[in-house]
Amino acid sequence: MMKDATRVTAVIHTTQEAVGLDDVDLASKVLQDVEATDLIIDDATAAKLIKKIDRNMMPILCIVYGLNFLDKTTLTYASIMGLSLPHAGGGIQLHGQEYNWLASVFYFGYLIGAWPTTRLLQYFPLSKYLAFNIIAWGSVLCCFPAATNFVGALVLRFFLGMLESSVTPGFTLLTSQWYTVSEQGTRIGLWFSFNGVAQIFGGLLAYGISNSTKTYETAIQPWKIIFLVCGLLTVVFGAVFLWIVPDDQTNARWLTKKNQLLCIQRIKVNQQGIGNCHWKKHQALEAITDPLTWAFVVYALFAMTPNGGMTNFFSPLISSFGYTAEQALLYGAPGGAVQIVTVILSGYLGDRYHNRLLVSSTGLLVAIVGMSLIAFLPDHLKAGRLAGFYLNQTAICPFVAILSLISTNIAGYTKKTTVAAMYLIAYCVGNIVGPQTFRGTSWKPAEFTFIGCYIICFVDVLFIRWYCLRLNRGKVALIQQDMEGNRQWLDLTDRENPNFRYRV
Repeated sequence: MMKDATRVTAVIHTTQEAVGLDDVDLASKVLQDVEATDLIIDDATAAKLIKKIDRNMMPILCIVYGLNFLDKTTLTYASIMGLSLPHAGGGIQLHGQEYNWLASVFYFGYLIGAWPTTRLLQYFPLSKYLAFNIIAWGSVLCCFPAATNFVGALVLRFFLGMLESSVTPGFTLLTSQWYTVSEQGTRIGLWFSFNGVAQIFGGLLAYGISNSTKTYETAIQPWKIIFLVCGLLTVVFGAVFLWIVPDDQTNARWLTKKNQLLCIQRIKVNQQGIGNCHWKKHQALEAITDPLTWAFVVYALFAMTPNGGMTNFFSPLISSFGYTAEQALLYGAPGGAVQIVTVILSGYLGDRYHNRLLVSSTGLLVAIVGMSLIAFLPDHLKAGRLAGFYLNQTAICPFVAILSLISTNIAGYTKKTTVAAMYLIAYCVGNIVGPQTFRGTSWKPAEFTFIGCYIICFVDVLFIRWYCLRLNRGKVALIQQDMEGNRQWLDLTDRENPNFRYRV
């Protein structure tokens, strides 16, 4: 703690006038000539602002994040809709582990894109860069029907992953830019829950396409239709995203000039600001050497190993319980409903009781029970194993909570984007490993691996909570040295700013 104390003490004596214009947050530049009396926000005004932000931002964030999940999981629906069939049957003739590699290569693309995209999110206008990627990955998905072999599909999945790597860190930045720390957990939980909506929609869409093509003759195979429908939807909503979502408060067309300033002032309590496009080496180094960063990385690695397997194999897995292909498509949908309810409830209760980690960690305990049902119940008890699949959907809750902690507990724009990049790299590695745990017809090794991963994740969540509380105790003495000033607009890291408090 002495090293941190020295660092913070040095920063305490820094004033806004002493730093260069490039070092301060965008908010400081916008508000520097505004009278303090013009920035007073009463409760009624604050309530109106949050409603306006929610009304304009949340619907499109939710829809696009749902499409992000739907588009990468279209492969699992296509796998039992004819994708793997020989060329004569209209498929691309997959053999052996080729499907597993189609699942994994998405995350190789994600891995390649993760680090540069977090830098580009900082450098380019935020919403415009995100909109470009959304429209581009929708276009890539539309190209899948043109793939005639494994290699063609492999290349498309790689680029799909590379383009989708922008959405989670980008949406996390948007949330931290517009919402206070007490609001972020609920909002991140809300847009992340649309993974569940997408799972329901995708299952019903695939089921409808599969059944209708048996009744009515179509010019192209059903697996190609689902790629086209999902891709075109994404392109359309990418254009809507570009129109609605601003790069920051200063260019929100649905806000008056005064309300733009008030929306910036409203998040002053975050001690983070709204953005800085200049790369700061010391912040990147702090991110790399921060134990909290590595605790996040460990969680992403072990949590995403089961996620990578279940995301790409949930339809074949349900089918392996003894259900038909059509039943597997249909029965996968309720898993999305479980995810919606638990993610939203976890985010809300975590913010309500100021305890995101403990609330969300119960999802891991439920998931351990669920995966144990799948692994240990006899094969003839297919209803019990299906129930285990539904219980397993709660495992995502702590991932969402930790994603919200990157938003609320990491300050400094360069540090935040660096931590997000490291988190996403671990996310990719876990998702690459996950599908490879499914070998041949015996899926027991994958099931046992996933149980072990959940146990490690549970311990890691408890460590993160303990460490954040320890950091807060260490800052109690430092706040006595603090002085007045707009330190929250100086783009300081969470370690540098003595007023910063870690959420748990």
